[in-house]
Amino acid sequence: MTDPRSIYRQALDQTGTIVAAVRPDQLGLPTPCDGWNVRTLLSHMVGAVTRAALIGEGADALAIPAFADEDTADWIAAYSKAAGRALAAWADGAKLEALFAVPWGKVPGRGAVTGYAEEILTHGWDLAAATGQETERDPALAEFALEFARRAIPPEIREQAPFGPAVEPPPDAGPYTRLASWLGRTPPATAG
Repeated sequence: MTDPRSIYRQALDQTGTIVAAVRPDQLGLPTPCDGWNVRTLLSHMVGAVTRAALIGEGADALAIPAFADEDTADWIAAYSKAAGRALAAWADGAKLEALFAVPWGKVPGRGAVTGYAEEILTHGWDLAAATGQETERDPALAEFALEFARRAIPPEIREQAPFGPAVEPPPDAGPYTRLASWLGRTPPATAG
């Protein structure tokens, strides 16, 4: 596996543009994440990126919830701060070979960073779909995340993972919609 840190940076940046385009009147909209509205999804995205930072810093991030304060007034600032912290936490290349406890097990740092890149790209799709934004972005990032997701979350472990069964994507689906479908999301009819 290549060094996933540049992909993680690109994933955070790309998702940051989606976060920045969310309007306050969209916070109550439903998302493809079962039972979550846009505000809850944003809270989880900031919390998950913060958790990735804490893990890279050597803290027991699994002891804290993967959600931020849902009363955050400025999601763009909260997301940017968490992203900067996560990138700084993984700046040391030696961490890619060290073992870290993450929600999907104890893995080398490169597996942790790859998993967090896949997560933020998937939730970026969720957020874009919920708020009427373009869901298909940099295809190389989605293909990378989809390859990881297919290996890390095969159908036979779905019962132990927080994902529903894979959904058949539309025949003309782009890589982001295929990624979301693999992780159990039903693509909206208008997803592009």
